[in-house]
Amino acid sequence: MLILLSDAFDPGLPGQLAKYGEVTEDKGRLAEAEIVLIRSKTKVTKEYIDGAPKLKMVIRGGVGLDNVDRDYAKQKNIIVHNTAAASSIAVAELALAMMIALPNHIVTGDTSMKQGQWLKKELKRTELYQKTLGILGMGRIGSEIGKRAKAFGMKVVAYDPFVETSSVAEMKKNLKDVLSQSDYISLNLPLTDDTKGMINKETLVLCKNGARIVNTGRGKCVIEEDVAEALRSGKLAGYASDVWYSDPPEKTPLLDAPNVLAMPHIGASTKENLLRIGEIVDQLIGDYVKK
Repeated sequence: MLILLSDAFDPGLPGQLAKYGEVTEDKGRLAEAEIVLIRSKTKVTKEYIDGAPKLKMVIRGGVGLDNVDRDYAKQKNIIVHNTAAASSIAVAELALAMMIALPNHIVTGDTSMKQGQWLKKELKRTELYQKTLGILGMGRIGSEIGKRAKAFGMKVVAYDPFVETSSVAEMKKNLKDVLSQSDYISLNLPLTDDTKGMINKETLVLCKNGARIVNTGRGKCVIEEDVAEALRSGKLAGYASDVWYSDPPEKTPLLDAPNVLAMPHIGASTKENLLRIGEIVDQLIGDYVKK
């Protein structure tokens, strides 16, 4: 059996998986592969699947599966898994880091100091304490973010049509009820027909003036032009994102908009998380081999 690592994983993973068969990182051997491991870079399209006649399983190291044509994979009897349980802590910590960085002007303060400026009076800080965090998408990652926000003394409310109760957030039945009262909004949504473009000109109007948005879910859950305009007008006080329309973004108005903190999709890229992903991948392949 050939296992193809199509994207970057922990360096020790090939050795860990060698007990199941040959492990390669040579993408030119896709046609021989029975199992393919991907992250966000590889797109498992119809054409990709047609180029892998021996393919039986795709494992996505991460949460989102929008880079996999699951319908076509199902037609071809290809098993598709993610490693959702692994990434929650890593993504939650990055979300909180960005949430702290925005009102504390961490990037501007550091950059200006290195440029010889002293912006002690210009950089006005605000605290997370007693502010309201609205979480959109209350799955594993949203829950971990909620726990950490509570530790900062924040009030946490959330909207998720598939979650009725939460131990860390007051669940709201309508999106409007979250947007209208949140000082910070954390987007932790999968990309679906319902969530695509959810943050747009109409929903931004519902937000509090001066709200800040942190997006560690999916880039296409926001309309970038509408967010950029809200930042320019002052409707939004900040936008931090680790996710984009493409990796890297080909063209986005957000990089030219004010008060944007941009990260290169590293939410799941901690050493610890890559090890957890490897453990889950090992278990999934082990279970597959036993069948």
